[in-house]
Amino acid sequence: MLKFLFGRRRTVSRATVDRLYDQIVAAARQPQLYSAWNVPDTPLGRFEMVALHMFLFLRRVRGEEGPIAEIAQELTDEFFRDVEHSIRELGISDPGVPKRMKLLARMFYGRVKAYGEALDAGDGEALSQALARNVRPGVERWAEVRELAAHVGGVATALAAQPSSDLLRGEVTFPAPEPGTRSS
Repeated sequence: MLKFLFGRRRTVSRATVDRLYDQIVAAARQPQLYSAWNVPDTPLGRFEMVALHMFLFLRRVRGEEGPIAEIAQELTDEFFRDVEHSIRELGISDPGVPKRMKLLARMFYGRVKAYGEALDAGDGEALSQALARNVRPGVERWAEVRELAAHVGGVATALAAQPSSDLLRGEVTFPAPEPGTRSS
């Protein structure tokens, strides 16, 4: 009610945001990510993949204004609501939730920065290193990380080609992972 009175009017439908978020989560849960590329199928591994796909969507719409910017904000809010719901389901008590949310938010925005800088520079090795550091911390050698990095670069390229009009209708297409693809 107060947002309506004092804020700007919402121009994006909840259904559009829900459709887009469902597609982001579905892309993050593709079995190949876990089976072929050894992303840990754990709550933290799944967080990493949803965060990665959120980043890719947000990268696609960065710099755009109007309803698409509103969608980006609504999706970001939905992502953090989903993360909060998930940590509560994992048994984190109410007093511990804000501390965990701050940590997870810092993690997310750190990843956005690292992945974005690597993609902007066209640096597959830097992207591989950032993915390895975040997705499989403490693992000395993760052979499949270059394949995942190549996939991320391909997804970023494919999303860049998708028209904003599709996104505004709640349609986003994430290419399926293709194990065996290596980055240079």
